Amino acid sequence: MFKSVASNWTLNLLQMAALLWLSPFVLGQLGAGPNGLWVAIVSYTGILSLLILGVPMASVRAIAQAVGLKDEAAEQRAVSTCLGICLLLGLCALLCAALLYFGFDARVLGGEAGTGLAPETLAGARLAFVIVGLQVACGFVMRLPYGILEAHGEFGLRNLVMAGELLLRILLTVLLLRWRPELPMLAIVLVCSMLFEFAGALYMIRRQHPRLSFSLAGFDRATVKPILTFSVFALLLNVGSLLAFRLDGMVITAYLPATAATDFDIGNKFFDPLMQFLIGIGAVIMPAAARLKTGGDTSELRSVFLKWSKFALAIVLLISIYLAVLGPAFLAWWMGPEYAERSGSVLRVLLASFLFYLPIRGVALPVLLGLGKPRAPALALLAMGLVNLGISLALVHTQGILGVAIGTAIPNVLFAFFVLVLACRELGIPLSEFATRVVLRPFLAALPLFALLLFYEHHHPVHGFWPLILSGLALVACALLLWQTWVRKGTA
Repeated sequence: MFKSVASNWTLNLLQMAALLWLSPFVLGQLGAGPNGLWVAIVSYTGILSLLILGVPMASVRAIAQAVGLKDEAAEQRAVSTCLGICLLLGLCALLCAALLYFGFDARVLGGEAGTGLAPETLAGARLAFVIVGLQVACGFVMRLPYGILEAHGEFGLRNLVMAGELLLRILLTVLLLRWRPELPMLAIVLVCSMLFEFAGALYMIRRQHPRLSFSLAGFDRATVKPILTFSVFALLLNVGSLLAFRLDGMVITAYLPATAATDFDIGNKFFDPLMQFLIGIGAVIMPAAARLKTGGDTSELRSVFLKWSKFALAIVLLISIYLAVLGPAFLAWWMGPEYAERSGSVLRVLLASFLFYLPIRGVALPVLLGLGKPRAPALALLAMGLVNLGISLALVHTQGILGVAIGTAIPNVLFAFFVLVLACRELGIPLSEFATRVVLRPFLAALPLFALLLFYEHHHPVHGFWPLILSGLALVACALLLWQTWVRKGTA
């Protein structure tokens, strides 16, 4: 299991490195206004992902169960049935994209966000929206091969394809934006990257599983119901995630200038890759939990849950310490000194909540999904998203982007505690045992590290690339020393 997680983390580190380099490049090429429009385009078209109804997640679980039973016929039925469902839903997404286009044109381009921008910029935003809408709809089918690789635990092969896509995306982004720094160029990059991923993943499947056909040949009506039953709750998870993390750009651009969306996006930049880093654990644990449940090995699953929860918490604590103290200084070096205060406050508010949310999202939630218990966490995440949207809409008028950040933070914490209780109850682990074996030592070890970094920054303010990097490396070295000598004792 650790080999698969390590492979996911290697990919995540590459993605983070790409983010660090590409974000200021894209902002410098486009400008704050057009970049804000791109944030809005991503938010609007993200709604289309809801139409997939959670089928990719359901496909991973269905295929993993067939793999656990070593039933090749059931595996083929699951693949073909999911493909048929995704084709139909992709067509529905194309129709919905057309409806969303008119809302985007009227609400964003015709509203406060579009005020003062050149007509050619607005025209480019319209074309970019159309291209991204098509890309998202086609992605329903083209990302399904990843589910097959994940169900088989072949994360190394999957990540090899995704790493190739990342390098292609970097290259195309640089070439196209230097040629024409316009929004449609970014949309074209997404299309080319998606086609590369689909071809690469399909090749890996045919090489590793020649008997498995990525076609409709094994479509089974009887398999549709169990897949859709699980996918309905996966859909609720997607809706909740969308409301919680993808609609911020829509809320901001509906009431504030497009530049405000850029300010918020920069403060929020760290959390999507950090979430993917933790999901790198969950992507391995979810199918593993399904296989362990099929085999009846619940004791092993409890051990996996406790061990990886502690590891996830330790990682999030380490990163949180650095960002809490040096996050604004890092933003000033990375994106420009003007963003240290505007985006730094957003960063710190979000950080306080993600400290609770991320370890639960990375381990506890995937365990519940693998056990076939998606209902309660799905409804909780949906409620979390609705509360997020409500608070954000209430506060954006008076608090601006900081109010949107508060609207995201509060539900994050509530959801984390709720899902933790569910997971511990399902696995028969008392909360007191979880606190003792998972939480206590990492938190106690984090306190002196936080105090030391805060003391150093107060007396020797950290500015510039090398001081920021060296401070981070010193923090990691101290954390590793504490982990090896003290934190690992009592590990699950």
